[in-house]
Amino acid sequence: MHADPLAETLSWPFFEERHRRWAKRVDDWAATHAAALSDHHDVDGSCRRLVAAMGQAGLLAPAVGGADGLDVRTLCLARETLARHSGLADFAFAMQGLGSGPITLAGTQAQKAAYLPRVEAGEAIAAFALTEPKSGSDVAAIETTARIDGESVILDGEKTWISNGGIADFYIVFARTGEGPGARGLSAFIVDHDTPGLAIAERLHVIAPHPLARLTFEGCRIPLANRVGEAGCGFGLAMATLDVFRSTVGAAALGFARAALMATLERVHTRHLFGAPMAELPLAQEGIADMALGVDAAALLVYRAAWTKDSGAPRVTREASMAKLFATETAQTVIDRAVQLHGGDGVRSGTKVEELYREIRALRIYEGASEVQKIVIARQALAASVPPGAN
Repeated sequence: MHADPLAETLSWPFFEERHRRWAKRVDDWAATHAAALSDHHDVDGSCRRLVAAMGQAGLLAPAVGGADGLDVRTLCLARETLARHSGLADFAFAMQGLGSGPITLAGTQAQKAAYLPRVEAGEAIAAFALTEPKSGSDVAAIETTARIDGESVILDGEKTWISNGGIADFYIVFARTGEGPGARGLSAFIVDHDTPGLAIAERLHVIAPHPLARLTFEGCRIPLANRVGEAGCGFGLAMATLDVFRSTVGAAALGFARAALMATLERVHTRHLFGAPMAELPLAQEGIADMALGVDAAALLVYRAAWTKDSGAPRVTREASMAKLFATETAQTVIDRAVQLHGGDGVRSGTKVEELYREIRALRIYEGASEVQKIVIARQALAASVPPGAN
């Protein structure tokens, strides 16, 4: 088996030498620390330890816009590599970026100085509070309100499925401020975890353990200075943040798929059936071929989207949606095939492919479900195909 599963990918023209150095640095760290710090029986503690360790190792700088800004290729390489080693390590890294992304993109200098260095150092855990019970993918339907009261803002409402909910030191909360209907009347705010009126109403448990919670806001008063970006521009800020990080979800799925392929290659070389290694069976070879094809195709779409964004495209909605959709759906198929080729061991609790089978499922839902990505891609294609002069 190839010692470096990313070696061929990193030879593609999407990457520069700094990306190759970065990928090796993350892989070296993850090989020693990622799995060792990940314990699904202590999810909160694991995420705190992982964030602190990555901060101490200097791995969180790209998540908050380091020397190269929010370089999406760097973020994707980190997520693919970490996911290959540990789903919790990938989650911990990703949420430091997504949770602080609005501050990086639109925060004031005071906001950046107060929060980003702590996020980068692993001393503060960030969270992105967008989803509500009645507005998952439909962000324009947000009902949480933010009422201006002098130099304060009073938040009332509810958020759910919030990653890092319950362990975050601060939340970026999107709420309705009423400058216009629908998407035109939203703003974003920083809410520290100990602000009176903010409560962790419920911890949510899923098949691949991660810190998730439902939050409530009741007369939650924060300084008006905690608004991120301009009033009424929250929808655009949320979309701009997701535009950066949506491709990285595809990268995480790619890491899971690559781990499944690597485990399966080892399996078919060492497992014998009918007097020969499984690798010699035509049906096993067909499965391996499909898995390898899916991994390479997903990698091409993920890193095309990342390269396009890094090359200066203001928006990569189409490219990022394609990358996220294809990579997550393909990873589900690849991992399912890995479970099948592992036989009974594939569904035995505690094995790598069983863990991957649980880890991958949520990626087809969060940050825009697969069905929503299809709507986005179709709208982009239709808009680009309107003939001149057509209504």
